[in-house]
Amino acid sequence: MASSSSNDARYPTILTVPGLNGSGPSHWQTLWEQGRPDTVRVDLGMWHTPHRNSWVTKLDQAIRQADGPVVLAAHSLGCIAVAWWVALSPQLSDGPVVGALLVAPADVDDPDAPAEVKGFAHIPRLRLPFPSIVVASQDDPWVSLERARGFAADWGSEFIDAGARGHLNADSGLGAWSHGQELLDEVLLESFEAGGHGAAPLEACNLVTREVRRRADDGRLEGHVS
Repeated sequence: MASSSSNDARYPTILTVPGLNGSGPSHWQTLWEQGRPDTVRVDLGMWHTPHRNSWVTKLDQAIRQADGPVVLAAHSLGCIAVAWWVALSPQLSDGPVVGALLVAPADVDDPDAPAEVKGFAHIPRLRLPFPSIVVASQDDPWVSLERARGFAADWGSEFIDAGARGHLNADSGLGAWSHGQELLDEVLLESFEAGGHGAAPLEACNLVTREVRRRADDGRLEGHVS
């Protein structure tokens, strides 16, 4: 983390959790990692042949190594890995993860789901012990809007209908996905309010948000902000 706020252990680290095959150079997760000083990727490994327990272990290690609170920004199969992490590593409400943005959760229980993701079935439907938002598209080939809405209800997440935007990935033309960053800011603010992290982290959140906006205004994210 490159900003001065990284020295405040109370300010959350944003960990991106990609899905099957990882996230390429034009994916919003990659662009966030490049453009936000608070964001780093979880290296889950085995991107093309994911293994549930291995991914959960790698995710747990990354969370423990963050040295402070964490907000997860997951996509597709990464969302299901987060659900499995909660199921296999039960967390208290004051645990290291203080929020999550779960985008286009892959329906690995679908009979037509690719063989590579079948090892993640059946999707845990436990209530998440932290504030979260689920975002889904109306024409996502990986999950129906109804199923995604059901996941959100069971996980205790706010649900956002993103319209017809495919799998909400690079092919969706989202760029750095400014709306997604706004939703991430909502998760951050809700985590502060729910967790009682105090005024200093809230000020840090505002500083990071302003820095991201400044970079966009300077053209550092030019051509990427949707």
